[in-house]
Amino acid sequence: MHILSLNAGSATLKFGVFDPASATPLMEATIEHPAVDAAAFDEIERRLRDAGMPAIDAVGHRVAHGGPRLSEAALVDADTEREIDQAAPLAPQHNPVALAGIRLARERWPGLPQVAVFDTAFHAGMPEEASLYAVPQAWRDVGVRRYGFHGLSHRHVLEAVSGALDRAPEDLRIISCHLGNGASVCAIDRGRSIDTSMGMTALEGLVMGTRSGDLDPGVQAFVARTLGLDPAQIEAALYHDSGLKALSGIGADLREIEARARQGHAGARTALQVHAYRVRKYIGAYAAAMGGCDAVAFTGGAGENSAALRRRILEGLQFLGVRLDEDRNESFGASGAAVAELQAPRSQVAVLAVRSREQWVIARETAAVLRRAERAAARQDFSMPVAISAHHVHLTQAAVEALFGTGHALRVLQPLSQPGFFAAEETVSVIGERGRLERVRVVGPCRAANQIEVSRTEAIRLGIEAPLRLSGDLAGSAEVTLTGPAGTLRTTGLIVARRHLHLTSADARRLGVQDRGEIEVALDTPRGTVLRHVALRVDDGAVLELHLDTDEANAAGLRGAGEGVLQSAACTARVCGQRDHENHASCETH
Repeated sequence: MHILSLNAGSATLKFGVFDPASATPLMEATIEHPAVDAAAFDEIERRLRDAGMPAIDAVGHRVAHGGPRLSEAALVDADTEREIDQAAPLAPQHNPVALAGIRLARERWPGLPQVAVFDTAFHAGMPEEASLYAVPQAWRDVGVRRYGFHGLSHRHVLEAVSGALDRAPEDLRIISCHLGNGASVCAIDRGRSIDTSMGMTALEGLVMGTRSGDLDPGVQAFVARTLGLDPAQIEAALYHDSGLKALSGIGADLREIEARARQGHAGARTALQVHAYRVRKYIGAYAAAMGGCDAVAFTGGAGENSAALRRRILEGLQFLGVRLDEDRNESFGASGAAVAELQAPRSQVAVLAVRSREQWVIARETAAVLRRAERAAARQDFSMPVAISAHHVHLTQAAVEALFGTGHALRVLQPLSQPGFFAAEETVSVIGERGRLERVRVVGPCRAANQIEVSRTEAIRLGIEAPLRLSGDLAGSAEVTLTGPAGTLRTTGLIVARRHLHLTSADARRLGVQDRGEIEVALDTPRGTVLRHVALRVDDGAVLELHLDTDEANAAGLRGAGEGVLQSAACTARVCGQRDHENHASCETH
């Protein structure tokens, strides 16, 4: 398969041809400052012919904003075009250009599948504390929230950093800095975007080439009153006449600004200082949000090519353990490497420069969408039982003895549906900062680490911020106090368990998925609830079963058949969407 990737940015039209079976592009090229029109597509076809490219089988398009409904790459049809068009006010510099490219491509290659790949998709799973604005509910009901951008770039940074450091994505806390004419910082915590500097539109966050970045919302009303500007004029100024261009007074080109700053130009120096400060501030904030940082990575035109920019940003971050190797930093541009480590030997945090590969990500996502469409067409109806998982604890043998007495062994109350697991007769109290949960059931057998699973509502009742995790992923988990009849124990291990599906390898083959994947499932309830980001846990010793916590069950209107740690729900679920395993962090099984 040969896929043509089209990436219509604010200043360039980039394109390339890729075979998804190989990470090596067959060709890549850029048209500077294009109008996305028939002439641009004539130029693309001419360059493809001159390069001797084979016939293409599909076209993938980068689209900046998917709006509230398009949160994954999707085949282009009339509905997809309409959603992209409706999201255009949220990305006025990008979505109309991308939509023009899609329509031209459908006319130029009418028999080929077209796929839209969204920059906002990587951030679709951000937690509410990062994605919500504190605005009236009526505003939020019409889609006012933080979406984030540059998702293709940040996803590639995750993969490149993981490969360069030879560490799994779920073991890393990465701060990804995409710095170019548009710019954003992303906090990637164990494979997922948990926060990013851009918000509902591409204006929020960093100082950019011509965009303002963070701005007091009251500024717009003030300039409207004092300067007589209407909303369209204000928006145009914030997009096109602000940022480095406004601060430097000499334009938006970072290369020119750096050259003029070296010559002593005051405006250029100010622009560089403000720009670096804003990036540095976000790095510090995101290190705090993730409880630490394992790597800071730079990508995008400026992030890749300006050693001086990377140095300015990292100055003052020694308190995080970040130390830059000046020789490595200066030599990256000439090295031609796709990714390189730039930190000094004594640095506690890795520093990396990563060549942007957005066109490759577009091609890979396009291929994944086409594979999913083929599987969906061939897949027979696949339904699964649903179980509601109530709060419970897993204990080490040492914890069992501390809570129930020396030499105590867990006693089986009843087996659970997953082979080898049982609800024990023993219960404990779970005590938090503001509250407690009584008679929380212990689940056996004993483990190598204590783990306490509660719902989000119960974590709030305890007064504890518990992370959303898969079972066994306990790094940075919260602390609680457990009390039993023989003693009290202070331990880490409190989590809110991610929704997940237990299945065998035969089930996985039928679905066309692997461990490193997620699916979407629809519950057959009157509410018609669809659950996203359902983790797959493949084990030939497992029993097919979807596990939800009590909050999720209540939201879907489900009731369990009886009471206990794991209750069968009076419904089934069916697969309604899939995500390819190679693009997501793996799901551990036990």
